[in-house]
Amino acid sequence: MARSILVVRLGALGDLVHALPAVAALRATWPEARIDWLVDERYQSLLAFVPIIDGTYVVSGSRGASILTTIRALRAVRYDVAIDFQGLLKSAVFARASGARDAVGFAGPQLRERAAGMFYTRQVPVDDAGHVIQKNLSVVRALGAADGPLAFPLRVPASPAVAEGRRALGIGGVAPFAVLNPGAGWPNKQWPTVRFGALAAHLLSRHGLPSLVLWGPRERALADAVAAASSGAAHVAPETDIGALLAIIQSASLFVAGDTGPLQLASALGIPVVGVYGPTNPVRNGPFAGHDICVSRFDECECHHKRQCRRETPCVNTITLDEVVAAADRRMQTRGSGG
Repeated sequence: MARSILVVRLGALGDLVHALPAVAALRATWPEARIDWLVDERYQSLLAFVPIIDGTYVVSGSRGASILTTIRALRAVRYDVAIDFQGLLKSAVFARASGARDAVGFAGPQLRERAAGMFYTRQVPVDDAGHVIQKNLSVVRALGAADGPLAFPLRVPASPAVAEGRRALGIGGVAPFAVLNPGAGWPNKQWPTVRFGALAAHLLSRHGLPSLVLWGPRERALADAVAAASSGAAHVAPETDIGALLAIIQSASLFVAGDTGPLQLASALGIPVVGVYGPTNPVRNGPFAGHDICVSRFDECECHHKRQCRRETPCVNTITLDEVVAAADRRMQTRGSGG
């Protein structure tokens, strides 16, 4: 039995969400174990809303003194096992440096950086063809975690941002609304804002759904552009921290976005999702509910999982408004059927 477990998944936001079912399986199998999580400081705020973990350790950038302090704190715990769900050299070094009796990670072909394998005491071969959630679950099952339904243990707080968003839309406390998220970490994952605006106009005219437009750091101009192109159907959401983001997403009747952390949160919370995917693979990184829909150009893309597009026009830009409108209409039709 594992009495103490260190989870190593430094970032990003969506990747933390993808690790949650594996961590939930650990907690279900070893309910009395100490489970801590090592995370990048940029994403630590999410873990405050994950009630099944006991502690959080933070990697603060590349500052040597801070890193050494974190490693000393980890080594003081004397973990039975450290599990690296990231597969990078950096994350593997932290798993081994934690002083855990066993440092566990993916086998060579499934690592993002092959050199990471040198730092594990055990490598687990996994099927990398499906969703990354299943890849993570394969690791903990190899360690003895029991099978079970997917679980995303997230505590959603009450937030005044929901009421503020409803006031911006001019709707009451129970009226439905959609959430659009035009931003993405890579420019070639961003669907054009004018099409998001036209989608918002369709959602209002066809389904009676006004839209709130989410935005994160350096994304306010994108949200403004969507609202300006929506003929009054969309309004910019209030500024959010992670708690407000969770609350707004949970209140939505439909969520439309590219491959982003907020999309993964929406899927984890069971909100109907439409994904718009270009250079990343929705089979691996897409929403995971059976009725959720992705419109994708991954099969035609020449720059899989690359931050910069090789083409003059990014492949995500070839996804038409009609395609996403049709996907949204289909997802609204299945909204009450358990998916």
